[in-house]
Amino acid sequence: MIDMSVVDLSRLQFAATALYHFLFVPLTLGLSFMLAIMESVYVMTGRDVWRRMTLFWGTCFGINFAMGVATGIVMEFQFGMNWSYYSHYVGDVFGAPLAIEGLMAFFLEATFIGIFFFGWDRLSRVGHLAVTWLVAFGANFSALWILIANGWMQNPVGSTFNPDTMRMEIQDFMAVIFNPVAQAKFVHTVSAGYCTGAMFVMSISAIYLLRGRHTDLARRSMAVAASFGLLASLSVVVLGDESGYVTTEHQKMKLAAMEAMWHTEAAPAGIDVFAVPSQETRANTYEMKIPLVAGLITTRSISTEVPGITELVEDAKVRIRSGMTAYAALARVKADKTDAKARQVFDAHWRDLGYGLLLKRYTDDVATASADLVDKAAWDTVPDVRTLFWSFRIMVACGIYLIAFFGLAFWLSTKHRLGASRAWLWLAILSLPVPWIAIELGWVVAEYGRQPWVVEGVLPTFYAASGLTFTDLAISLAFFLVLYTSLAIVEVILMVRVIRHGPSDKALALEGFAGSAHLPTGAAATPDR
Repeated sequence: MIDMSVVDLSRLQFAATALYHFLFVPLTLGLSFMLAIMESVYVMTGRDVWRRMTLFWGTCFGINFAMGVATGIVMEFQFGMNWSYYSHYVGDVFGAPLAIEGLMAFFLEATFIGIFFFGWDRLSRVGHLAVTWLVAFGANFSALWILIANGWMQNPVGSTFNPDTMRMEIQDFMAVIFNPVAQAKFVHTVSAGYCTGAMFVMSISAIYLLRGRHTDLARRSMAVAASFGLLASLSVVVLGDESGYVTTEHQKMKLAAMEAMWHTEAAPAGIDVFAVPSQETRANTYEMKIPLVAGLITTRSISTEVPGITELVEDAKVRIRSGMTAYAALARVKADKTDAKARQVFDAHWRDLGYGLLLKRYTDDVATASADLVDKAAWDTVPDVRTLFWSFRIMVACGIYLIAFFGLAFWLSTKHRLGASRAWLWLAILSLPVPWIAIELGWVVAEYGRQPWVVEGVLPTFYAASGLTFTDLAISLAFFLVLYTSLAIVEVILMVRVIRHGPSDKALALEGFAGSAHLPTGAAATPDR
């Protein structure tokens, strides 16, 4: 029998390290393009304040990038440590985009970041600007390949199961790359990162304006952040809608759990603004519903039903029974590789093999499992509805708030009043955590909502874990939590130190990072111009 405590601890460890890691990633994505914009203005105008802005925010970017790399490397090692059967089962597919991301991150992105920091006095203005743009594109391409890998876990296209190797293998790599789930996830995720970068710049600039320090730089930074943040926040909502529509097509159970929709409603379905879902009674004890909205958003029609959880469980039972047939045929193929009839049966049912594997939690004799076990396995396909319901709604509320915030910021920017109100500046400071809250909850919805699958419909999560002991995992989890907490504290200390120093050449002169080649003599000591 499967030791679920070991599986749950393995999941907790990966979730903790992933959520820590994603504290750094969105800020890296957001700051990268803002640096490129600021340096572009510097190259076009020659005004030193824009160069100093690029240097200052670039230092924050560098600290954050280093922390992101340090926390990201550990995540990749966990595939071999905690999820060894996952690595064996789908490594041929999952490993390809992960390897490309490694090349992008460590050979392309890291190389140009080094040139960005130490090339100010070695390259022309245009040459250094080109490097900065390459840093921005490199960071986003790196994210693309990670999200292609993750998108395949949500919608495993372009691959098939080989009964001879007992592994999933790529059949169409272009289908993996252009997976609609991966593409929707990519644009939605990077747009959220842009919001994070804009909010970071906005909040730190507000601190300077409240203290009356570096006001010229702070006002310009806030103006850039207001425009960039408004576009990004609008993109997050629009692209989030597309991501939700793709979920309707490929992950119906996740969508039903997000909406706490226990039964299929007449089209177009209503949306619960507030509800108290109960996994025990398989119903909502209280709900406040707006008619029609869920159907219109998720299906973009007034005639298409959104299937409910109960009906989807019945569909899962059908697929589990088909998976039992696939499992029995696979056993015959393993015993006799020349058994053509068994291969024919397996080829007809292999897409449901993963559903058959859900029974391994309860019995080793999958092929003859009882109806009661089939029923239990089918209800295992329902993720925790309460967690998904509220995570999704808080995330959406944060997104709406960000649109309103950046909309107001943009309006104030057009009126040249970004620093005129202390209340507005305090609002900007207090709003700093909002994009991170939305992003972390977005990942909870994406990953927790996929349960019980590590690869949707292909490999159950409990079946993918390594054969480690509870003690092994408890010790490593404690170590990672201490390490990651220490790195987070280091990040905060370094960021606070840089922000206290402020945007001055002296504070940023890190072994040639001052950019003296672009300054006339004594320019570092002159006021902004």
